[in-house]
Amino acid sequence: MNENLSRSDSYKKAGVDINAGYKAVELIKTHVERARTGGMSGGLGGFGGLFELDISGIPNPVLVSGTDGVGTKLRIAFLTDKHDTVGIDCVAMCVNDVVCSLARPLYFLDYIACGKIIPEKIAAIVSGIADGCVQAGCALIGGETAEMPGFYPDDEYDLAGFSTGIVDKSRIIDTSRASAGDLIIALPSSGVHSNGFSLIRKVFDLNENDKNAVRKTLDTYVEPLKKTLGEELLTPTRIYVKPVLNLAQRVSIHGAAHITGGGFYENIPRCLPDKLSARINKAALRIPPIFGLIAEKGNIDERDMFNTFNMGVGMILVTAAADSQTALETLAGENAYILGEIVPGNHGVEFV
Repeated sequence: MNENLSRSDSYKKAGVDINAGYKAVELIKTHVERARTGGMSGGLGGFGGLFELDISGIPNPVLVSGTDGVGTKLRIAFLTDKHDTVGIDCVAMCVNDVVCSLARPLYFLDYIACGKIIPEKIAAIVSGIADGCVQAGCALIGGETAEMPGFYPDDEYDLAGFSTGIVDKSRIIDTSRASAGDLIIALPSSGVHSNGFSLIRKVFDLNENDKNAVRKTLDTYVEPLKKTLGEELLTPTRIYVKPVLNLAQRVSIHGAAHITGGGFYENIPRCLPDKLSARINKAALRIPPIFGLIAEKGNIDERDMFNTFNMGVGMILVTAAADSQTALETLAGENAYILGEIVPGNHGVEFV
């Protein structure tokens, strides 16, 4: 759009700069192009994102949708002034849910609400979104940036997204597939991912009004982490779409759970039938150092840690024991490992 034809000095005086929005759109175009896939029709600027649906080879197609945000992890981005990774988190939180039904994500849309549009910052956010879409193999077909002065501080924003995938109805995982004797395969996380940050900020005193002190905490190198605390906390959520869909071509997946808010106790039972439980081998767990630091500094007991965080496991997959070796070989690039087994029980999680 020609910015000379659309402008409002009165609106700008009220805090909304239309021209800044136009500049942001220009800056993000290259990122959108990076995330283009075959089904994407048209470009930016329409009232809706267009996607041409190819259902060849899918006799009974089902659309699977997921929506989520990044949560208070965004405050770490604000404090460090680093905005090019939280977009990956936003995509991951949606597509990792969608793939738990074995649906292939088709496209993603984002929503950014901010106090003031700073085009370069918006472009950095969208660059991360595009990175996430590339990792997931889906198209970034549109989005919305809303400038909301007086509602958000000038230097803050919220970020949410939406993804839709497709799967043949016969392939959708349901909770009846798992049975006693199946094995649980862990796909490691990249860290804390995007959950539990309200607790993390409390533990590390990141809610203080003294922003300089908080930034100093985030910029402190932590030996067990081999990086600064801020770098660790901003490590983006791992995206599991491609390895999970690849595995589904080789073995039957009886269950899949994205380990997000609620940790092990809330998420793993969601992929199990009644009267079955997940038995986790604690000795097998590969827990990254960040979780030990959180537990120690916050004096948080083990039960609460496993009920809040992913504890190093971003996703679990359930397969027949006979398929487990093939699964591990297929997932070799993900450093997958056997975490436990499915046993008769009260539809919960138990540790041994």
